[in-house]
Amino acid sequence: MHYKLPYKTKQFFFVLIKLSIVVGAFYFIYNKLTNNSVLSFSEFIGFSIKNNVFSLKNIVFLLILSVFNWFFEILKWKTLVSFIKKITFNDAKEQSLGSLTASLFTPNRIGEYGAKAMYYTSHFRKRVLLVNLLSNILQMGVTTMLGIIGFILFVLKYNPEFNYYKIIRFIVLLLITVILFGFGITRSNRKFKGVTINKIKRFITEYPKKKLALGLFYSVIRYAIFSFQFYFLLQIFQVNISYINAIKIITTMYLLASIVPTIFVFDVIIKGSIAVYLFTFADINELVILCIITIMWLLNFAFPSLLGSYYVLNFNLPKSQQ
Repeated sequence: MHYKLPYKTKQFFFVLIKLSIVVGAFYFIYNKLTNNSVLSFSEFIGFSIKNNVFSLKNIVFLLILSVFNWFFEILKWKTLVSFIKKITFNDAKEQSLGSLTASLFTPNRIGEYGAKAMYYTSHFRKRVLLVNLLSNILQMGVTTMLGIIGFILFVLKYNPEFNYYKIIRFIVLLLITVILFGFGITRSNRKFKGVTINKIKRFITEYPKKKLALGLFYSVIRYAIFSFQFYFLLQIFQVNISYINAIKIITTMYLLASIVPTIFVFDVIIKGSIAVYLFTFADINELVILCIITIMWLLNFAFPSLLGSYYVLNFNLPKSQQ
């Protein structure tokens, strides 16, 4: 005999979960700013004010870049998911920002997959997970390809003393692992959440190539925007470096930060450490780079997640799931 919770009780727990997500996101942001082991909040504010970072002109332009960054992310999601179900731009905005808030404090933002799937009925959810995976693969592909080019140019420019033997060995082992894993997956008949590998392969091969190309295009635009945003912040802090030389380091930074396995809680610290190391080759102050990393995180993750909290609080399950 199954006991069914009363409707009002279920609604109470549902509201409690939404409040917990929002409170957790707010606390996470607060904690990252006030308990940063590499940059104190007072030092960050003082140094930023000293460099006039928070002037109206700078703030407006930086926010415009962040808005465009998320505009193209939302447009990418709307385009890719339309293969499964047509949604409006406002729907895509709600799903993108709401899932950001819900996943902000999860490892590698893995919670984004489940959060976006919750906006759809059970009939669509498995395919929504695959679309979200495709979306992240496209962005990762852009980061990797441009990062490799940037890394080669960085090495030619600054000739860093890397242990190239260890790097080559790591790349070879990674490639072998990926090939063996891919071969094992293609030969496997196992099911994941009720979906076979063959169904996943069929879904990917049948996915419209025009939508993938458009998704890749939006990924490139996003990359160009937040890379330029980083360079613009270097100029605000009066760093004497050309755009070409800066972009070599910036692309290398994003590449290395993306391939290092991290829990998102430590993402800012790891990106900061990598950035500080790389920018030392251009003789740039460590404090400048740490402040820029923090501002980038605030503009492109913290601020959008605060907006997304509105959508989390107003979220309702699809009608057939209520």
